Amino acid sequence: MGQGHLRIVIEGVESLKPACHVVVPDRVEAATLLAAVGLAGGEVMVEGPRAEHMDMLLEKLNTMGVHTVAEEGGLLAVSDGRLHCVDIATLPYPGVATDYKPLLVTMLSVSDGVSIVTENLFSGRFRYIEELRTLGADIRTEGHHAVVRGVARLRGATVRASDIRAGAALVLAGLAATGETTVLGGDHIDRGYEDLAGKLASLGADVRREP
Repeated sequence: MGQGHLRIVIEGVESLKPACHVVVPDRVEAATLLAAVGLAGGEVMVEGPRAEHMDMLLEKLNTMGVHTVAEEGGLLAVSDGRLHCVDIATLPYPGVATDYKPLLVTMLSVSDGVSIVTENLFSGRFRYIEELRTLGADIRTEGHHAVVRGVARLRGATVRASDIRAGAALVLAGLAATGETTVLGGDHIDRGYEDLAGKLASLGADVRREP
């Protein structure tokens, strides 16, 4: 059996030989930048991601008001910063990845309307929601569901990252908040992103990484 099956069987060989390999672009890092465009508005070219690896996410983003166009070398994302509600359920690839969920919940927290987000893959993946509530989000959890009622604006506060994607989501929440937001536990974010603060700053965000 091989790619496309539930099981991959590998038969060992006596030796390996040199080869060239291009690492697949990080679709979650790309999703983080696309979410930033949705929250702050603007037009950004995200270099590297492969649209065919992100079909379901791009469909959801389009419904929310982040329009993407696949171009040679990446994705062009355009948003006016006004987001719309949408229901989301995490599923194995090619569905909506669970690592996308904190980013999407953050976007939905300032969208128009009410959204239901369902976690089908893992338990305990809503720990960051209490931090979003600290920022003013109106989110209620029931088992593996979260009901997100969009608010006009979040408010700055000090919050703590519990993991990589939660940390990135809280940084993005700061983009949609009034005042100053401080995200503690930045070492989590560093594990999954190379200079996230620098990349957001290059797009015009007022964000910096402190020791």
